[in-house]
Amino acid sequence: MNIYVGNLSYKVNEDDLKQLFEEYGEVSSVNLISDKYTGQSKGFGFVVIENAEEAAKAIEELNGREVDNREMKVNEARPKPDNFFKR
Repeated sequence: MNIYVGNLSYKVNEDDLKQLFEEYGEVSSVNLISDKYTGQSKGFGFVVIENAEEAAKAIEELNGREVDNREMKVNEARPKPDNFFKR
């Protein structure tokens, strides 16, 4: 399951996210979104946990948790609309 993680501190990196989510299951990938010009985090990213039960537990327990003085928003990622790249 692809999990959206938002409202992250700019100090949080991919290793931090992976370590946090590994408490709930095997993390397949972590993708922290960053500005293509500055390289600075945009404060959100995506974590993939293949096992749906483990992913659901991670969402339930991590949504609203404070990390580095920011309350994370964690939920199942929505797929991009079909017309996303046609704008």
